[in-house]
Amino acid sequence: MHVLLVHGLGRTALSVSGLARHLRSAGHSTETFGYVGALESFSRICERLHVRLERIAGSGQAYAVLGHSLGGLLLRAALSGVQPQPEHVVMLGTPNRPPRLARRFRTWWPFRITSGDSGHRLGDPEFFAALPRPAVPYTIIAGTGGYRGRRSPFGAEENDWIVGVSETMMTDADEPVLVAVGHTFMMSNRAVRAAVLRALG
Repeated sequence: MHVLLVHGLGRTALSVSGLARHLRSAGHSTETFGYVGALESFSRICERLHVRLERIAGSGQAYAVLGHSLGGLLLRAALSGVQPQPEHVVMLGTPNRPPRLARRFRTWWPFRITSGDSGHRLGDPEFFAALPRPAVPYTIIAGTGGYRGRRSPFGAEENDWIVGVSETMMTDADEPVLVAVGHTFMMSNRAVRAAVLRALG
């Protein structure tokens, strides 16, 4: 299986390179897609990603896609109209519902500068309502390594420090794969990598 990996906001393609090597060692071929969220609009990134996906789809090989955090949302948007669709979509810590931290910091200028247009959209419920859902099987992997308690913005909810488990779900029927890991480096976690390989079959 050929796998396209898309990193999260504020990271680079290097952040998923270790996971890509792990997938190659298991017999998959891989490639990564990079972007700079602070400088490029969400729409522009999606346009470039759509072109890449059309090229992969047109190659005739079976393929899957994987996105960490914002990377999963970019894939949801960019896959629209691509034929054939991937065999599977894997999302690592992707906020498929408006994350409470993005809503809280949406107007905070350091967040706006470092996250750009994409970060601004994360706090907009209408943006999420307009995102297409994958038309193929998908797997959501959610971290549970974050702090819970009275001082946590997540209260008693399991979270990965950045995204709550419920925020990774597109529908109430979703059953995320839960791993005791934090958000930023979850792609490097052994259990996460094993869950990705199971998802890819």
